[in-house]
Amino acid sequence: MNKTLVDILACPIDKHYPLEIFELISKKDVIIEGTLYCSECSRFYPILEEIPILLPDELRDKKKDLEFLKNNKKSLPEKIVNDASPWHL
Repeated sequence: MNKTLVDILACPIDKHYPLEIFELISKKDVIIEGTLYCSECSRFYPILEEIPILLPDELRDKKKDLEFLKNNKKSLPEKIVNDASPWHL
């Protein structure tokens, strides 16, 4: 995901923007892996293989989201790992 996209992306739940961005792996202006975070509803949205996964709760894969959180809990802020809705570790 190009970092400049964060200026136009909004949370699919409450339409809040801008979203906070946390980079795990990036190359120049492209985020390969990371997460977007909505400060209004406390939801996180993974960025995987350069693609932001901005889906409403009913379309999300809970198992994959939890796996993402577990694999990256040391690199992500506590507000995402422990408090991000709709799932918690």
